[in-house]
Amino acid sequence: MERPWTQADLATKLGMSQARLSQVERGDGSFTAEQLIELLRLFNLRLEDIVGASPVEDELQNALARLGALHLREVPTALPSARVASARSAVRETLLDPRDTRLLLALAPVLVANLDALNLDLLHDELRAAGFPARVPWLVENVHAALFLAAPPKRRGPWLRASTVLGDFLERHPPPPGDARPDILDPGIRSARTLAQVWKAASAISRQRGVASDLQPVDFAEALKAAHVAD
Repeated sequence: MERPWTQADLATKLGMSQARLSQVERGDGSFTAEQLIELLRLFNLRLEDIVGASPVEDELQNALARLGALHLREVPTALPSARVASARSAVRETLLDPRDTRLLLALAPVLVANLDALNLDLLHDELRAAGFPARVPWLVENVHAALFLAAPPKRRGPWLRASTVLGDFLERHPPPPGDARPDILDPGIRSARTLAQVWKAASAISRQRGVASDLQPVDFAEALKAAHVAD
């Protein structure tokens, strides 16, 4: 998206000199992580809009779209893979390597549509064994809260079942006591400064679960609405 800014204006917004920005534009330098994040924010872009999505991201996007994230567009060039053929494997791989927050949010309708096939306890065990014990409870609690935010006018069977199953999991997996070192989930966190900013603005769920993410329950609610779960 175009902006009516001069090179000097953009340099100021990025916290760098005009001469340095000119060097980067000529290919003689690069942005810091913070400057790149700010650039994406200023122009309302995603990282893949600049560098392109990876085959892994395309593969996951297609898998999630087929599993209930109906708002995601399938990428025709991405070949199906047995690695993410099941609902649990697709959710697991998305949580293990969260390259794109769109895909993290897309897990909300996937959870609701595949409750019986997921086996949340086994999924939790798999993530815990990989060193990420907070990620499945964090996701489940966000989706559970999102269900109430995006509640349909008449709470139908699938909605009621989802709220019951997710609520039962949360009762058996309460937040851990005390403060833990945050599990850095958001792909945009590249420095201690960014981590501090995200942690300060994190939701109560993220802080209690010890997950560093700026995603809020309302974001998951919007994903449910976009996938028509809340119709």
